[in-house]
Amino acid sequence: MKILFTIPNFITAGSGRVLANIALGLDREKFNPMVCVSRKGGAIETELEAAGIQVIEAPFTVPAKPYLGLLNRCKTVAQVFKPYKFDLWHSFHYSDDYSEPIIARLAGSRSWVYTKKSMMWGTRAWVLRSLLATRIIADNHEMPEKFFKQFGLARKVRVIPHGVDLALFKPITVDQEAYRAALHLPPSAVLVGLVAHLVPVKGHALLIDAASKCANVHLLLAGRANDPSYLSQLQTQADQLGVTGKVHFLGNIADMPTFLAHLDIIALPSLSRGEGCPVVLLEAMACAKACIATDVPGSRDLIEDGISGLLIPPEDSDALARAIQRLSVDRDLCARLGAAARHRVEGHYTLVREVAALEHLYSEILKV
Repeated sequence: MKILFTIPNFITAGSGRVLANIALGLDREKFNPMVCVSRKGGAIETELEAAGIQVIEAPFTVPAKPYLGLLNRCKTVAQVFKPYKFDLWHSFHYSDDYSEPIIARLAGSRSWVYTKKSMMWGTRAWVLRSLLATRIIADNHEMPEKFFKQFGLARKVRVIPHGVDLALFKPITVDQEAYRAALHLPPSAVLVGLVAHLVPVKGHALLIDAASKCANVHLLLAGRANDPSYLSQLQTQADQLGVTGKVHFLGNIADMPTFLAHLDIIALPSLSRGEGCPVVLLEAMACAKACIATDVPGSRDLIEDGISGLLIPPEDSDALARAIQRLSVDRDLCARLGAAARHRVEGHYTLVREVAALEHLYSEILKV
């Protein structure tokens, strides 16, 4: 079965690693995966091609307006894909575009599937995109109720949460003293990490505010600053709160398992809108780390409050500060939460489990 995965790129798209893990994990005797990007580049693309998965650069969407010429624009783009004879398209495009399913069908694909990765909604385009889909893969258990109750969409939805590679993300021993020395941090500093692109919905500002209320806490913020003005805003906030020396912007991290191993606490204070299925939480949990997340869609699917992590009210920096302080002084609690988190991932959120669920779905759709 020839499967085409689509994603804007492997440079800035946050779900690139998720897509790659799936493509690499598919049974190659049953599935022949290929990837289309709008812009080539990035280490993940190189990894895929080294594994024999072709990555092509081509537009797979067109502007919807003017509506009168939409079908002709779709036909033109579809000509690029016709020779490949894809059986199924699986879109990881983040937007509410609905031209892609039209292009897929005009190119001869039997089915078009998309993964709903975030809690963004509210436009009629999302409804049309969903109506044109053969199946919709929801990242968490709240999406079907929130988005897909109308027009018979519920029957198309399958909830398939993400998974992590337990051989890669696992508890490891690292030299904490040397790491702190390399970053010029006090040996006794409590390291709280947030791994996410610098965008407001991830709650960086909330975490900086909370850190200003905590003693001996240093924040390690890992992620690309796509918007320089937002980075500047966060730096100004840290300066105004007097914690500039305790907030460290690290940019992209190449070796995530080792980075997580150096942290004492992982925080994901996402705003009220919520998450799809935050992979960073799963990776940290697999590394047996104590995690704090806001009680929002996506995160509350993964963490059982007080058992495998801590959930706090969204947009409440005082609650976040209290949770950080609690874990900072109770290392036994950190260890218990971390061990339970690892156990939860082992039982419910492995990469093997995610790939198997998708293989089953593809086979169901294509009736093979």
